[in-house]
Amino acid sequence: MKIQLRDFRSEDAPLLADYANNPKIANNLTDQFPHPYTTQHAEGFIAKVSSQNPTQIFAIEFNGDFCGAIGIHPQEDIMKMNAELGYWIAEPYWGKGIVTAAIIQICKYGFDTFDIQRIYARPFGPNLGSQRVLEKASFQLEARFEKTILKNNQFLDELVYAIRR
Repeated sequence: MKIQLRDFRSEDAPLLADYANNPKIANNLTDQFPHPYTTQHAEGFIAKVSSQNPTQIFAIEFNGDFCGAIGIHPQEDIMKMNAELGYWIAEPYWGKGIVTAAIIQICKYGFDTFDIQRIYARPFGPNLGSQRVLEKASFQLEARFEKTILKNNQFLDELVYAIRR
């Protein structure tokens, strides 16, 4: 099983749009992630992330096939020693250990590239799969905030997982 993080390419747009246009993915991400997700969204996203230096958002490849995205987002001001982790993977690739491996890779990249001490992720309470992959990648649960997220007209718990340098 080969898992690689790489830059997005323009030819990823059709598959990105196809995979990302899934309510099971959108339901576990912030509202900045559009749904429905169109080819135009994919093309705009790829253009935006292609200009980052250093790269913060990568395509996830499994055995040479594009299957998702993962990003590390350094914070500012009093949170400047932290970076937020975000990721999603196409439904056909769920349960294969891909995201755990991608998280481990991006954390190494994040600590090597940015002046940070902590990487955190904020999965929604019902997203047990995301919680499991974070735990498998050695993240620790730091906090649980009850019913702080409003997603699809439902209040959800917000969990904070983190790993430190």
